[in-house]
Amino acid sequence: MRLRLATLIPAIAFTFALTALAQKAPPPKLEPLPEAAPPPSEIANDPDLEPQVTIVRRPTETIEEYRVNGRLTMVKVIPKTGRPYYLVADGTGGTFVRRDSLDTGVKVPMWLLFSF
Repeated sequence: MRLRLATLIPAIAFTFALTALAQKAPPPKLEPLPEAAPPPSEIANDPDLEPQVTIVRRPTETIEEYRVNGRLTMVKVIPKTGRPYYLVADGTGGTFVRRDSLDTGVKVPMWLLFSF
């Protein structure tokens, strides 16, 4: 046990030393990014692009339905007890995928290969 501890402490110190050497100084003259251009007026004022939200309250849960151009794109379910979750349309024939948050993370390809 003492031999392992005696070799572990220098290894940890060596790792911290390498980490400190690997850090680089920031470049000298950083310039701020230019301001983003506002969206075109025909897109910014288009009410069809804004989601229409329908809220349904039930004794055990609250459901929020999000529709764009009359098409259901997302459902947020807020139960009385527990965490809310989302049902998001995956784009293939009206099926929905459950997500616990809207963080996309890694998106797995879901291609339609065969249809009968």
